[in-house]
Amino acid sequence: PFSSPLLFEITFECLQELTDDLEWKVLYVGSAESSKHDQVLDEILVGPVPVGINKFVLQADAPDRSCIPDSDLLGVTVLLVTCSY
Repeated sequence: PFSSPLLFEITFECLQELTDDLEWKVLYVGSAESSKHDQVLDEILVGPVPVGINKFVLQADAPDRSCIPDSDLLGVTVLLVTCSY
């Protein structure tokens, strides 16, 4: 269902040790017409990150339906999972 939490199994390779955290973010785009309907579903910091293959599960709450225009509840949307260092 639409209200179920979102689960992402994230796997990435790190080629050198990172002393600072990685910032992971899940963003739901509620409408192509305006970014005011975008929702940050979760934001986490992961670190320090060792060299090699790293894996974790990122769980985010479902988008808040009341923040999505009725005309955009059904149809194509975008869910972005980003990582920043």
